[in-house]
Amino acid sequence: MMAASTTHLVLIPSYNPGVKVYETVRAARQYWSPVWVVVDGSNDGSTEGLLAMAAEDSGLRVMILPRNQGKGAAVLHGLEQSAAAGFSHVLTMDSDGQHPPERIPAFMAESARQPAAMILGVPIFDAHAPSLRVQGRRVSNWWANLETLWAGIGDSLFGFRVYPVEPLRQVMRHQPWMRHFDFDPEAVVRLCWRGVRPVNLPAPVRYYRAEEGGVSHFRYLRDNLLLSWMHTRLFIGFVLRLPVLLVRRARGRL
Repeated sequence: MMAASTTHLVLIPSYNPGVKVYETVRAARQYWSPVWVVVDGSNDGSTEGLLAMAAEDSGLRVMILPRNQGKGAAVLHGLEQSAAAGFSHVLTMDSDGQHPPERIPAFMAESARQPAAMILGVPIFDAHAPSLRVQGRRVSNWWANLETLWAGIGDSLFGFRVYPVEPLRQVMRHQPWMRHFDFDPEAVVRLCWRGVRPVNLPAPVRYYRAEEGGVSHFRYLRDNLLLSWMHTRLFIGFVLRLPVLLVRRARGRL
């Protein structure tokens, strides 16, 4: 049995993921221990299956939120619990099977080598990836790099990444907007502002069709409006911080 890490854990926020979540969790457990799942008010029956898995696996913990609050809220709950348990880093991954569990050890090892950094996955898309999703993320990536004076963010939207717990927890406690799906790009920008350096590693992405058990909660118009509002807030924050960011860049600290 794999020895459980006392510093790094895998954190999986989950909302109505369908049966794919079981495969995702089993695969994550194959490569790491512990794995924590935060059930964000799911009502699709997946919660019961996850609890049954946890009852037979000491390396798996399932936490249940009573109502759906959003991805960021689920991650924050996991961060608070991980900090209380003494963990220093979490690797976040989605519950729908799109993220590569086989890359978990490499990301954790890089985080152990560079504990002050955040390890960001840069997606390598397969032929099934929706073109709107692939092309559209370029806009968010451009804005995220502008808002950090090109600090080196490889991909702002991809949620497969390792965060240092305490800096992210402090950021999220003071930013009530960071509770929904647009949590990922806001997190990486605000952490860059705090001096947390991004390190980019490649990670393959697999999009599953509905007949393969794939579930997507992405809504193109709604979610792009949320992203636009998020980048508006961030750009205002960027302008206010610009003198400080320029000084840090001149000193080689950004």
